Amino acid sequence: MNRRDFLKKALTFTGLTLMSNKAFATDSSIYSKGNVANRRNWEIYEEIRKKGISRKESYAVLVDLTKCIGCLRCEWACNEWNKNPNKPLKDFEELRDKKPSVFDKIRRPTAGSFTVVNRFYENNLPVYVKKQCMHCIDPACQAACFVDAFKKTEEGAVLYNPSLCVGCRYCMIACPFDILAYEYYDPITPQITKCTMCFDRITEGKIPACVEICSADVMKFGPRSEIIKLAYETINNNPQRYIHHVYGEHEVGGTSWLYISGASFEKLGFPKLDKNPIPKLSKDFLFTVKVLEIVAAVPLLWGVYYMISRRKKNIDERNGKE
Repeated sequence: MNRRDFLKKALTFTGLTLMSNKAFATDSSIYSKGNVANRRNWEIYEEIRKKGISRKESYAVLVDLTKCIGCLRCEWACNEWNKNPNKPLKDFEELRDKKPSVFDKIRRPTAGSFTVVNRFYENNLPVYVKKQCMHCIDPACQAACFVDAFKKTEEGAVLYNPSLCVGCRYCMIACPFDILAYEYYDPITPQITKCTMCFDRITEGKIPACVEICSADVMKFGPRSEIIKLAYETINNNPQRYIHHVYGEHEVGGTSWLYISGASFEKLGFPKLDKNPIPKLSKDFLFTVKVLEIVAAVPLLWGVYYMISRRKKNIDERNGKE
């Protein structure tokens, strides 16, 4: 067993003992097994890198929260494209008006569901908020990962490589948006799971699946500079409809998913964050952690070597007596 496999199994069993009851909700996507989307997109990224293909500017998505009607079609499209657990489209559309409602609880992405829509209220009117990986320009998950299992791409997407991951889940702690999910139920080969920004689609000239299916014109996709320009044009043309803030333009150094809204972002579940990227604040701490890992590995390896040598010596002595 190599070091990566050993660490993955050890840390997974530790995680099983520490996880909260929230990890075992009734939603079947919690138990999603063997996610293929993250690995597939990483492989595509590797192929593109080998070919030397590069972009001058990354993409972004603008989400207009004043338009969202909570139909959940984006959730269905995301599951369908990424081969996550899914239901018929009509079942998603009917969930909005069912009692009890899927909106009775604030949800977050799970192991088998990369995006969710939550409902908040402003002046007694519903505001629906789509939540997924924000694809930070300077990702905290990437900075926290000591095996380089995350990569910020030139296209704007932050991708994850499950073949490198050891299951430490530092990335989950580092994420300021509480996005990353984990396959807790899988004791041998668990993965972190997250939205890929449909990297496999945008590199072929398509738009993300959730953007494509939206019938309410909630989301716009394009180069980040153009998306930011569009966001301010929309706000300035309708000042009575929007607050003058493009969420994600500057938060934690900027993100590839941007939001405009008529209600305060803090009231809609968005964390209040400053402009400093998380890695800038955590750089010294993470460097210390990595140094300690290397230092701690020396006595650990020596101890293993000593135990093996001692056992071998005892066996040889017993065989000699016989």
